[in-house]
Amino acid sequence: MLINFAYADSHIVAAQGFLDKINQFILYPLITLMLAVALLVFLYGLFEYVKNSESVEARATGRRHIIWGIVGLLVMISALSILSIAAGTFGLKGELDAAKTDSDFSKTFPR
Repeated sequence: MLINFAYADSHIVAAQGFLDKINQFILYPLITLMLAVALLVFLYGLFEYVKNSESVEARATGRRHIIWGIVGLLVMISALSILSIAAGTFGLKGELDAAKTDSDFSKTFPR
């Protein structure tokens, strides 16, 4: 009976390692990329709005980019918050923090 429990624990450890790798190499870099894209769309919209302040159509285009940039930022921040809440609820907060701090991005740009 003891061997079965040890065998089951090895599967749990393997599954946890797999989830850690997904968080580290796919999920957090993807969220970071999407946050950066949304910020760039927002900043481009601001630039467009100010640069073309004399044209009503160009200002409308800039305003549209600003709004979609803000929507994108809110969606990505919400996704990150939901992921953090889910990890805290299921007891994966330590693994979630490890995935955040082990990424290459955090090593390049320390907090």
